[in-house]
Amino acid sequence: MAEEKEEAPEEKASIGEPPGPGEESLAGLRVHGLPNTTRDEEKEQIKSKVLDIQMILANIEKENNEQAVRNVDIFGAVTNSTVVILVQVHNRVIYLRQLVASLKLARGIQDTLLVFSHDVWDPEINALVRSISFARVVQMFYPFSLQTHPHSFPGESTNDCPRDSKPDKARSMKCTNSQWPDIHGHYREAKFTQTKHHWWWKTNRLFHGLAVTRHFAGSVVFLEEDHYVAADFLHVLALMNTQKQQLKEKQKVDVLSLGTYLKRFNFKVNTKQVEVTEWISSKHNMGMVVTREQWGRVLECSRQFCQYDDYNWDWSLQHISNSCFKEKLQVMMVKGPRVFHIGECGVHHKKADCDSAAALDKVHSIINSAAAYFYPEKLTVVKAVVRKKVKLKKGNGGWGDRRDHQLCTNMTLAPP
Repeated sequence: MAEEKEEAPEEKASIGEPPGPGEESLAGLRVHGLPNTTRDEEKEQIKSKVLDIQMILANIEKENNEQAVRNVDIFGAVTNSTVVILVQVHNRVIYLRQLVASLKLARGIQDTLLVFSHDVWDPEINALVRSISFARVVQMFYPFSLQTHPHSFPGESTNDCPRDSKPDKARSMKCTNSQWPDIHGHYREAKFTQTKHHWWWKTNRLFHGLAVTRHFAGSVVFLEEDHYVAADFLHVLALMNTQKQQLKEKQKVDVLSLGTYLKRFNFKVNTKQVEVTEWISSKHNMGMVVTREQWGRVLECSRQFCQYDDYNWDWSLQHISNSCFKEKLQVMMVKGPRVFHIGECGVHHKKADCDSAAALDKVHSIINSAAAYFYPEKLTVVKAVVRKKVKLKKGNGGWGDRRDHQLCTNMTLAPP
């Protein structure tokens, strides 16, 4: 993010509640230490791995420089009426196949540009993306990944402090980042910091670095590899944009949200309903839709985003909404979701009975039972439930290392 997050409950006591005593602020403990010797065959494997990394880096540089837009000869040039769908991809091809299958069934998909942003170079994933023939497609590759930097920052180097080292012990060890524990007293874990870095890099690149979208002023839908869309999600998006324009003089709307983490919903009632409320990261980060205007506001608060001690991009966005923006982000959320989360297995997964098919079956069942209520003619804005104002608590940590702050800052691109 794509990362795994547990479903948020319908109601929360507070935003950004830190882990309680005995809980982990990040995912579980890791084992540190290196073998004392390296056998000859291991040396050969290491040498081969270095060659592989050089090849991957060369492929990434080539793809990022070429910026090839596939199928533009079929569907024509991208305009501001095109919907750009930005998908963050890690390594879970089993989910990505399902997302692609759902996109193929969406009405109006031929009028979109699919931008796949990868942090792993994987031939199977590349073949899947390049097989798409139902829309325009472009790929880009995050160049500072763990795959290409396994033993150096932004990956983990041998002189990095172990995650659970006490600061005093870390200083005596003279490990690289001994002065920069997070707010919970832990040191960075690259597998978690990568997701926020990747999200920031891809969004900057989309709006300012990618030739086909550098001046794009339409809607950008943010998806992840373990999302699944309903066939009418673009139809509903168009209605939401219309509703947003109609509300312009009466009610501010910054972000649209096509998904929800609610466990129960009544499509017969909710399919035509949207509500406008304050944007909350745990509720409105799925199927998020923004424009260049809203991204400009985020960019003005880039320093706060890059330095906030939380490894989640959405909690960091929540932070700047609350502490940097003149007015907090307001979201229009569809009460009958059109984007669903099917991921059960991934970085944040904690369940012992991880089943990648169970969530997909559930989503298929929901969509099949709700099919009669899809493609509403218009939307109705309903009053949002007013919840008690809560103070934003400190973040999840995992982002205390100043090298992460600097890398994030260095990836921030000014408008052309």
